[in-house]
Amino acid sequence: MTTALPHIPTLETERLVLRGPRMEDVQHWCAFTATSRAEFIGGAMIAEPGKAWRAFAHVAGMWMLRGYGSFVFELKSDPGTPVGMTGPWHPLDWPEQELGWTVWNADAEGKGFALEAAKEARRFAYEDLGWPTAVSYIDSRNTRSIALAERMGCELDTNAKAPEADEGDVILVYRHPAPEALQ
Repeated sequence: MTTALPHIPTLETERLVLRGPRMEDVQHWCAFTATSRAEFIGGAMIAEPGKAWRAFAHVAGMWMLRGYGSFVFELKSDPGTPVGMTGPWHPLDWPEQELGWTVWNADAEGKGFALEAAKEARRFAYEDLGWPTAVSYIDSRNTRSIALAERMGCELDTNAKAPEADEGDVILVYRHPAPEALQ
């Protein structure tokens, strides 16, 4: 029996390569999820290696089930070492298609890598996938992610529905500019 796997494109920006998730990325993902930096993507819920593995498989599986998913991004100057992840994302129970991002390595923060990667992922979603719109669901306490969304031109959409959140959490919906607004 032959399994048909989806084609996962490799995208490039000035400083980055965005590619499909690989098995060798799991160790970097697990290291990230074991830190407080993973608070807004499940934190302690996925911090154990087995749970982190399942969460990473969930991310990778989006490509198989939806035909799109998150890209792992790495520096062109340091191939093979993941810096983070970004891309189109749409779990079954989420109201809309989302563009999400994480930066796995604290040393990579504040250098514009997430912005560069997320803009390329948005271009992919709009131009290659044909998305007419996209949102980013962001925990109201995640000030770094809110700042990134705003740098991307996103605006808070108080009329849009957010995914269900844990009690006490507030999820904000940031609407990305429409494809034609980015031309």
